[in-house]
Amino acid sequence: MKKTIIKFGTYGAIAICGLFLISWFAFDDLPLSTQETLGYLSMILSLSFVFFGIRHFRDKENSGKVSFKKALIIGLLISLITALVFGVFDVIYTEVLNPDFMDNYYSETLNIMEENMPAEEFEIKKVEMEAQKELFANPIMAFLFMALTVFVIGFIISLLSALVLQRK
Repeated sequence: MKKTIIKFGTYGAIAICGLFLISWFAFDDLPLSTQETLGYLSMILSLSFVFFGIRHFRDKENSGKVSFKKALIIGLLISLITALVFGVFDVIYTEVLNPDFMDNYYSETLNIMEENMPAEEFEIKKVEMEAQKELFANPIMAFLFMALTVFVIGFIISLLSALVLQRK
């Protein structure tokens, strides 16, 4: 079980980092909303290794059987590896590879909000955005947020995969 978790967690981590790098180099001129959508699709695609990891364990290591509980644990641990690696990768990206990312992201988001919101609502959202920007300037908070985002998506995929793949 341990080998399966490490193997498929590593595959997920490589996939999410690789897809992120591809989108950074190839699609950096796309609108922010499109880039965010691609980011979530990358997370879902890389977390598909949860399904394949559970199936591999069931079929190759456990004689075609796996309980819901064990499948869920395997999926969560694969998701955890993927989430932790991506959290670290995101901090490296925002602190080293593209240190202007946060400023650019918040600036572009504020411009979009200003164009699409009434003035009073924009001012309220602007204050909220400034607080968020300050919070995410801390690399630990950025790591926790990104890792938790990936892990929550991984939890959902683990739950669905465990339901589909369980065999008594």
